[in-house]
Amino acid sequence: MTKHSVIIVEDDEVTALNLKLSLQKYNYEIVAICDNSADAKDSVNLHNPSIILIDISLQESNDGIALAKFIRNNHPIPFIYLTSHSDNEIISEAVQTEPYGYIVKPFDPASLHATIQTAIFKFDMENQRYDELAGSKIDDKSLEKMLYLKKEPNKPIVCFGDGYTIDIIKSEVFYNDEKLKLTKKESAILRLLVAKLGHIISFSQALDYVWKENTATENSIRTLVWKLRNKLPSDIIKNASGIGYFIEDDKTK
Repeated sequence: MTKHSVIIVEDDEVTALNLKLSLQKYNYEIVAICDNSADAKDSVNLHNPSIILIDISLQESNDGIALAKFIRNNHPIPFIYLTSHSDNEIISEAVQTEPYGYIVKPFDPASLHATIQTAIFKFDMENQRYDELAGSKIDDKSLEKMLYLKKEPNKPIVCFGDGYTIDIIKSEVFYNDEKLKLTKKESAILRLLVAKLGHIISFSQALDYVWKENTATENSIRTLVWKLRNKLPSDIIKNASGIGYFIEDDKTK
């Protein structure tokens, strides 16, 4: 059995110790225990663990959520929240960071182990799917075919998200019939995401399609998606743990 490494981010000493002892019984390697986000960031950079456990209300604030956002945007590492909260607003904010699970305190060791194993398995499957896709480039011809197969009958319109449509001929995007003002590159990456609804678009695929030149980097894609998200009325673009991005296919829910 593979020995997975874990970083615990918990500012309550008793809870942190209980987590450590419980996980060691299941053969996990605890590489660091941190009580603040600054130390946690350093530890993640140093150890590159298999998984991270993060207390949502770190230091009696939402600092755990801020840490999770940092990890999601900078490291392909799954994380699980530790929480004693039932506050809908806090949970709603936490959901946006796309954690791989939640552990409610006080925790049950067996449930903790099961949640971690499920999270690591899900993460590994995502990486496997990424590896399968990484070598396949998407050109204009194949993308147009994918969009055509998704269009409405007798209309050059593809519906996605909740209230969004894209005119695949004019390459115009609408939300509730109101046209959105997007740049050429913003339109291009959104068109790519819509063509592959429900599937992850890797950074390399996005770079190949949106930037024909070789001057762009993964950060170019991150910045582009950040700007696009700020223009969209709702947050429909999801992160895939440092792998890339996707938009859920409502028809498969």
